[in-house]
Amino acid sequence: MKKIVLTGGGTAGHVTPNIALLPKLREMGFDIWYIGSYDGIEKKLIADYDIPYTGIATGKFRRYFDLKNLSDPFRVVKGIREAKAALRRIRPDVVFSKGGFVSVPVVRAAKTLNIPVICHESDMTPGLANRICIPSATKICCNFPETVKELPAEKAVLTGTPIRAELLAGDRERGIAFTGLSGEKPVILVIGGSLGAQAVNEAVREALPELLKDFEVIHLCGKGKKDDRFDGTAGYRQYEYIKEELPDLFALADVAISRAGANAICELLALRKPNLLIPLPAKASRGDQILNARSFEKQGFSVVMEEETLTTEKLAAAVKDLYQNREKYAAVMAGSRTTDAVSVIAELIEEVTG
Repeated sequence: MKKIVLTGGGTAGHVTPNIALLPKLREMGFDIWYIGSYDGIEKKLIADYDIPYTGIATGKFRRYFDLKNLSDPFRVVKGIREAKAALRRIRPDVVFSKGGFVSVPVVRAAKTLNIPVICHESDMTPGLANRICIPSATKICCNFPETVKELPAEKAVLTGTPIRAELLAGDRERGIAFTGLSGEKPVILVIGGSLGAQAVNEAVREALPELLKDFEVIHLCGKGKKDDRFDGTAGYRQYEYIKEELPDLFALADVAISRAGANAICELLALRKPNLLIPLPAKASRGDQILNARSFEKQGFSVVMEEETLTTEKLAAAVKDLYQNREKYAAVMAGSRTTDAVSVIAELIEEVTG
């Protein structure tokens, strides 16, 4: 039986694509192992999937001054030693890395042991951890055509992001039953990310009097971001976080409003949901969401509105226009080459393992 080691962590976005690959890897007959940090979010998320987990030391590479910059390089060196020991014990045929700083020791250790490595970069421009890993990678998967041009030609493969199969199996009627909405008007699904997006939350709520004339609204607003003043508003439902019912809410939604994190927008692409993207502004990030959003806009998948220009009137007008042109956006999405990333990545894994 062939063996594969998955790695990646630090945020859920560096773990959920690995989870999305699990059914296919099991179907292919792989023995699956995971290497992550001692106590990161990846350890918690992987615990539900009956996969052997090995924790290693890891450090963060910071672009700003912090006393931990003095100690973290030693943690990375320790992590490489621990990863090398784990890989020697497991003896995998391939390593698949979704990124995050925990992946750096694993990828570097795999390189020294001549184990093929497939890396995946979600954003248009590779993050620092993946930039460190690129020289050690056999293949590098990515989401955007623009990224392919920035990577070594012999390594880059446009794949898209693996999407959990359950997201594709939602049921509209279950969504109506769960939310208690009428289903008689088109539905807007608002996704602010796991922590919510305050500027988006405020704009959506301010626009409700106009939006609810023509739509019903499901608002995933983030932990601690519910506003009790809107409880009981006809046609409006707000939730801090949804897990099991999310596929049904996607099935119920006609259009979406979302931040522009790579995983989120790839899910919207795979589900062919016309969307309005409001990327995290550059002052609050390294600007990757802006680049992600503009690429999707250029490819005809999305409408983009900068947070700095966001107003109630513009938001309502953009959503109405998006809904009127929803079939055009859905048709363009249907023609994308990146909506079946699981199969493409599975082929790469077979290729590098012989």
